[in-house]
Amino acid sequence: MARPVNEINAGSMADIAFLLLIFFLVTTTMDVDTGITRKLPPPPTEDVEPSKVNNRNIFKVLVNKNDRLLLNGKPGDISMLKIMAKEFLQNGDLNNEFRPDDMPEKKEVDIPLLGGKIYITKGIISMKNDRGTSYNMYIQVQNELAAAIRELRDELSSDFFGMRFKQLTDRDKIKAIQKAVPVAVSEAEPEDIGGH
Repeated sequence: MARPVNEINAGSMADIAFLLLIFFLVTTTMDVDTGITRKLPPPPTEDVEPSKVNNRNIFKVLVNKNDRLLLNGKPGDISMLKIMAKEFLQNGDLNNEFRPDDMPEKKEVDIPLLGGKIYITKGIISMKNDRGTSYNMYIQVQNELAAAIRELRDELSSDFFGMRFKQLTDRDKIKAIQKAVPVAVSEAEPEDIGGH
């Protein structure tokens, strides 16, 4: 007569597998793409007339369907974009109201944490791309413009507070730097700039 085979109790195996699954779900980190952080303004009401902007206060960035750049009407390269954007938005000497004629106008703003009344740029970067522009080029242009603003804020923050903008924890200091170096990027609806 054959001996009976003892069965292995597998009831606790399911519990162990479940606990391991929970452990790995809790301890692993998930990469989350945050995308481009831009806060869009609310749509204007019908009774508000569009404000007129002096042409010298606009830095035009056009990207055609072949991913070529026009920077203020002249052919440019992505490697030049950040430098040109910084120069355009540069506050220079914060309390000097005299600038070259080709630079954007300035306006006087009261920011007590930065020494009282200072001059900030009225400059706006206007970005427009063709419907055929590659996503890669679009992101590169956005990154360069964001880097220009980030570097300007870092420089101003280092000058006044001795640390980079991202390291600031005081809300008032953060708002002061943001007010002195605003995100002045306007993005138009894509068009067929280069034709088909």
